[in-house]
Amino acid sequence: MILEMKVPSPGESIKEVEIATWLVKDGDYVEKDQAIAEVDSDKATLELPAEASGTITLKAEEGDAVAVGAVVCLIDTSAAKPSGAAPAAAEAPKAEAPKAEVKAEAPKAAPAPTATYASGTPSPAARKILDEKNITPSTVSGTGKDGRITKEDALNAVPSMGTPTGGNRGSERTKLSMLRRKVAERLVAAKNETAMLTTFNEVNMTPINNLRNEYKDAFKAKHAGVGLGYMSFFTKAVTRALALYPDVNSMMDGDYKVAYDFCDISIAVSGPKGLMVPVVRNAENLTFRGVEAEIKRLAIKARDGQITVDDMTGGTFTITNGGVFGSMLSTPIINPPQSGILGMHNIIERPIAVNGKVEIHPMMYVALSYDHRIIDGRESVGFLVAIKEALENPLELLMDNNPKKALEL
Repeated sequence: MILEMKVPSPGESIKEVEIATWLVKDGDYVEKDQAIAEVDSDKATLELPAEASGTITLKAEEGDAVAVGAVVCLIDTSAAKPSGAAPAAAEAPKAEAPKAEVKAEAPKAAPAPTATYASGTPSPAARKILDEKNITPSTVSGTGKDGRITKEDALNAVPSMGTPTGGNRGSERTKLSMLRRKVAERLVAAKNETAMLTTFNEVNMTPINNLRNEYKDAFKAKHAGVGLGYMSFFTKAVTRALALYPDVNSMMDGDYKVAYDFCDISIAVSGPKGLMVPVVRNAENLTFRGVEAEIKRLAIKARDGQITVDDMTGGTFTITNGGVFGSMLSTPIINPPQSGILGMHNIIERPIAVNGKVEIHPMMYVALSYDHRIIDGRESVGFLVAIKEALENPLELLMDNNPKKALEL
């Protein structure tokens, strides 16, 4: 019996996927539920499991865009499972008949093409591509009729990198994954379709560091290895600020503003396939332990390539932490259709004035990028100040002066 395997739907809004990698070869025997391919959607990379055991016949190549519901492979379920031993190689013949020596005549060199008025002239489609690449047609060799530059010539053309002076100058051209292309498209759209501004502030991290130093060991021992990191403090500070400034937790929908009474916090993480933004649902109801456990779960899924479309769907506000890579200051880009994103950065000890005296404290710059179409300056600055206040006074504003209860110790 021949079983047709079709591309399952990763989510309601996804109509097409791309075959990223075949994990088996054409003609291999596969077991039921064995991962046979990795497919890229515009939101995540997913594994495609075999629906039955049998011999597989591939019907799509790596890099092919395939519609949801289309057949990507066939499985012959009637095929017998091969034994573990490899079939014995056929015995080589003892003697081989001598081959008659044939002298091949050297091919005659093809006459050089005669230059005509069309030589080096790009077609309209090729000219458009060359203009976009800022490449002069005279630097491209045409392979079309009479030396005309074709669209394919323009696509393969690369800008001049100057006169080489020695050393390795290799290059490689690879196609972006569907996920990477979608991320690029959304980032450009965010810049072009929103009135994005960024406001900055700085946070004295001494109070949080003191709390972490005092309770992190007990917290980890109590909660099965879940660590007390910075993300739980920032997430709690963000949910508190969103309650004070609900416009930041809103979105534009045409001529309407959509406000939410819950806080689904998207956490930007770097996965093996690129930027991913899983969502911590109803973060306003989670404790410090709940936030840390959920972020750890989502980060592990992203790292192992097990993140699902549902894990990244939705979100009303985003937190991104460039500090883990050493960034001191940045302007994060809004994650549409959201209206705001908080950027965390690295912690550096700097001299600051405290009660008229110069003291050294661990400081972090924070940045809020927001859509000015829906959020005014008063709300954006007030929101970031509320985060600063909560982080610099976590004992009172985030823990109700009872850290052991807040940390469930």
